[in-house]
Amino acid sequence: MSIKHPIIALTGSSGAGTATIKKAFEDIFRRGEYNAAFVGGDSFHRYDRIEMKKAVKEAEKEGQNLSHFGPDANLFDKLENLFHQYSETGKGQVRKYLHNEYEAEPYEQLPGFFTPWENIPTNTDLLFYEGLHGGVVTSEVDIAQWVDLLIGVVPSVNLEWIQKIHCDVSERGYSPKAVTRSILRRMPDYVKYITPQFTNSHINFQRVPLVDTSNPFIARDVPNFDESLVVIRFNKYRDQDYSYLLSMIHDSFMSRPNTLVVPGRKIAFAMQIILRPIIAEIMEKRRKVMEP
Repeated sequence: MSIKHPIIALTGSSGAGTATIKKAFEDIFRRGEYNAAFVGGDSFHRYDRIEMKKAVKEAEKEGQNLSHFGPDANLFDKLENLFHQYSETGKGQVRKYLHNEYEAEPYEQLPGFFTPWENIPTNTDLLFYEGLHGGVVTSEVDIAQWVDLLIGVVPSVNLEWIQKIHCDVSERGYSPKAVTRSILRRMPDYVKYITPQFTNSHINFQRVPLVDTSNPFIARDVPNFDESLVVIRFNKYRDQDYSYLLSMIHDSFMSRPNTLVVPGRKIAFAMQIILRPIIAEIMEKRRKVMEP
């Protein structure tokens, strides 16, 4: 953790609505005039798209599971090194994973590959990470120790499966049977490396559907935010003005002394009013120590 070079990590899996949530952070940074270095977790995968397919087949032949959730398919040590170096110096190296043709076109590359490693721009105010592993702790690495604000964003597990099945079938052309095999293959790594992060997150946002998701393998569509609630658990930042939050977020309520429940469509607004003062405090501490 660092006062001069803070790190904010948004750790979430598919189906959590991370695109909406990332935009909320971008709005906070823009309004506060904070110059953030953006880091995508996919850029720390070990393999590109073609290499990953080959590696999965080889692992299956040996009776092993390989998934993007676990250490064998990721560069955990390189991610921790980035967090460590940035927290001490404000420097580090990053790259991008090009998911589709739109992202790949400016680099004149094919989708499914990485851009070259390059230095983080100088004079950034903070580092913002969005991906699967911002709070991972194993016997070899402790990524969470360098994070000043760790935000967990996770859907209920059936909602996550519905999201993956819908995306892989409709957008990537996989069969439902193939996606189901993928879910089963990833499950050991999910249990060991993904879910523990949400116990230790400073604030956790969990999206819970209000429609029947009891059999995610036959669901025809993905429940939207209007069909969901978001459960917000405060861990490190329990000292909140809950009366203020309840008055500001219509139809919200407290389910436990440290847990706020809000309508799904209010998640971006809730993040704004909860996280903006926390980030402002982090940046004010930085400003004081950075002044000559």
